[in-house]
Amino acid sequence: MRIGVFTDSYKPYTSGVVTSISTFQEELTRLGHEVFIFAPSYPDYDEQEERVYRFYSLPSPTNPDYALAIPILPGLNMLVKKLNLDIIHVHSPFTMGRVGLRYARKYHTPIVFTYHTLYDQYVHYVPVAQDLAKEITIKYSNNFCNHCQHIIVPTTEVKEILEGYQIRSSISVIPTGVPVNKFKNGNSRWLKDHYPIPENNQVLLFVGRLTKEKNLEFLIQAFAEVKRSKPDTTLVLTAQGPLEDDLKKLAENLGLSLKSDVIFTGALPFDTLVHVYYSSDLFVFSSMTETQGLVLIEAMASGLPVVAVRAYGVQDMVDHNKNGILTTCDKGEFSSAIVRLLDDPVLYHKFKKNALVKADSLSSLNMAIKLEEVYQELCEKTTHRKAKFIDFGSWFGS
Repeated sequence: MRIGVFTDSYKPYTSGVVTSISTFQEELTRLGHEVFIFAPSYPDYDEQEERVYRFYSLPSPTNPDYALAIPILPGLNMLVKKLNLDIIHVHSPFTMGRVGLRYARKYHTPIVFTYHTLYDQYVHYVPVAQDLAKEITIKYSNNFCNHCQHIIVPTTEVKEILEGYQIRSSISVIPTGVPVNKFKNGNSRWLKDHYPIPENNQVLLFVGRLTKEKNLEFLIQAFAEVKRSKPDTTLVLTAQGPLEDDLKKLAENLGLSLKSDVIFTGALPFDTLVHVYYSSDLFVFSSMTETQGLVLIEAMASGLPVVAVRAYGVQDMVDHNKNGILTTCDKGEFSSAIVRLLDDPVLYHKFKKNALVKADSLSSLNMAIKLEEVYQELCEKTTHRKAKFIDFGSWFGS
């Protein structure tokens, strides 16, 4: 199949959406398909990647790292026509998603939409009338869903939410898989070899964007409570984002050192990130707005148990009291769960073993095969409809 992917974010930007696109692209290519990606350009990034077409873009006013594509590309119509796509897969209901929808309609190509994000949970970026913005956002994304033949969601929770919105399009639950083979061998010394972490300290790890929706003020405050009862611990945040300076100030105001207590590594390349996971002891996750939380499975693929706030997208990934502990958004409960796991070697190793099993069940290859089946079914239906139309026309002698 020839698959056209339209996305509002792509490399070098780091996010769960970008990881999802890259992971599926790699596995689908391995399965013999051709994947063509239409994405924004980014300043000072000119890496040439085959079958990737970049649109001019502007920096987002609320997140300068994020590029907003200008949905105009000279020769795009001829390019899409020449590519003769079998399926169009969009990853946003906004700019590039609309471009994909336009060409799906124009060339009668089936269109799939992955609902990565609970968009109404991001209205805190709107400075005024947030309740109205939430209502408009839900109506807008629902309308977009109903113009697509099929919706992909990462968890059953998100599927239930969309069904509650009375979306008519069919929905499949297909999480982004993890290339588990890439997480088999890591350097368990990497963090302590590269940062001044005391040798006896146990390392808590967060990976993700430094943004408001990740609830990182809560995480740092909860860690301060952990630190009081377990001084030999360090929190590592492997991420970048607009809240970095504010979070560093919060840590210092809580009496935490930015050299040995709370360490901000910035964004790291994937090969290095594997070593970061391997050289940590526990994965901690406080986000309240995830639709999946791909980093949770990456952590488990590295053998890390998880302590996370029970929220959308997390409960499908973490099995409570099996490979991790889920808590309410209460600092005392969250910090106690961390201390409990770190202080109980038998429970810790049980969770570690179960984490590896969970990650294997969500391998990127298995998830790509499920997505391939959705594509094939839609292509067969489209071919069947076209055949019926041709037969109907010939019946009238046209």
